[in-house]
Amino acid sequence: MAEDGPKQPQLSMPLVLDEDLTKQMRLRVESLKQRGLKRQDGEKLLRPAESVYRLDFIQQQKLQFERWDVVLDQPGKVTITGTSQNWTPDLTNLMTRQLLDPAAIFWRKEDSDAMDWNEADALEFGERLSELAKVRKVMYFLITFGEGVEPANLKASVVFNQL
Repeated sequence: MAEDGPKQPQLSMPLVLDEDLTKQMRLRVESLKQRGLKRQDGEKLLRPAESVYRLDFIQQQKLQFERWDVVLDQPGKVTITGTSQNWTPDLTNLMTRQLLDPAAIFWRKEDSDAMDWNEADALEFGERLSELAKVRKVMYFLITFGEGVEPANLKASVVFNQL
């Protein structure tokens, strides 16, 4: 059997919980409730099961999406939604129009250690990350936790081939 040639080096970039940004967005929700105010038209408020994560592009050029590496240490579900926001939440609020489609959904069933995902959407989203990496140093994500999982149960990264 013939070799496919030398394998490209890979770079795994973790999605990291941005605790400060998540806290800032939760304070925005509390502040609106306490003052009896409504969100701005089109504003995306953080729900209790959502947290903000970031991906710092270690290298920006010549990246080709390879795969998502998502692990839940217990059964449950996570939805990873990218944002087009370059964030300064003290100056600008996250708007729903800044949420990117499609989202990547990953889940682990009760009787399995294997992860499942919406493959076509996750691949399309991952390929967009390669393009976004060319113009961004950091990218933000909203991760929605479902079916009993929380940030402590998630380990997620994006694996790129270095071209």
